[in-house]
Amino acid sequence: MTSIALPRGITTLSPLVLACLAATWIVWGSTYLAIKFALVSFPPFFQMGTRFLAAGLLLAAWMRWRGARWPDARQWRHAAIVGGLMLGGGMGGTAYAEQSVASGLVVAFIAVCPLMIAALNRLWGIRPARLEAAGIGVGLVGVLMLTQGAGFSASPAGLVAIATACLTWSLGSVLSQRATPLAPGAMGFASEMLCGGVLLMAMSWIAGGRPSWPAEPVAVAAWFYLVVFGSLVAFNAYMILLSRASAGLASSYTFVNPVIAMLLGIAVAGEVVSGFEWAAAGVVLVGVVLMLRGATRS
Repeated sequence: MTSIALPRGITTLSPLVLACLAATWIVWGSTYLAIKFALVSFPPFFQMGTRFLAAGLLLAAWMRWRGARWPDARQWRHAAIVGGLMLGGGMGGTAYAEQSVASGLVVAFIAVCPLMIAALNRLWGIRPARLEAAGIGVGLVGVLMLTQGAGFSASPAGLVAIATACLTWSLGSVLSQRATPLAPGAMGFASEMLCGGVLLMAMSWIAGGRPSWPAEPVAVAAWFYLVVFGSLVAFNAYMILLSRASAGLASSYTFVNPVIAMLLGIAVAGEVVSGFEWAAAGVVLVGVVLMLRGATRS
């Protein structure tokens, strides 16, 4: 197997790393449009709950077949906390927001998550470098611009949902690294998906949203796409990147996904994004790039 030689100072990228990068960039970028298609027949919390339960069961069964051990009681508690925040709040809020906000704008807003994570890490005494701090400032300006656009101003509920989703996803990410570690390997991620899926189904029952039967074929196809490619392929690719590449490179999906999601939303779903919203998304991405470069240097 060959690798691609990069400029001096940058690690060579193996075909496996390149494949994982493509998965996180393209697959994750396309899942936001798939969520919108699945909403045709499946309410947001039901859609996400069944998606993560199915993916979690498949992954857990696979890992058990390969001899992995079940998480202990402490690790299950951690999975409940992290899964509740990242999947219950993060993914549930994202799907709820997409009922009234274009998928491209939703993923552009989500690009602020690395900035939130850097800010939350300060609670553990981890201060961002100057370039990281500059990125946080620029990103927040971009988010403020984005909230003034027509897409979010027309849907205050969607704005609240996606802001809550970003905060809970970021908090869950930080806690999983600092205070509530999951079980090792893919079994830990499977336990997170199972716990998050159970919470999402409870949220669906409370909200009273029921799927429409018979479900539209496009919604069923989108749901399967989310389970297989969004939850199993892309998330596992991200886990491989975390073990084989730098954190900055692994997180590069955060500024590639918005561009892909916006282009797909316009081309496939006929979504409309104004020039001001494009500019705001660009400011957010500049902030994320600055933060990642600062993190890499430090």
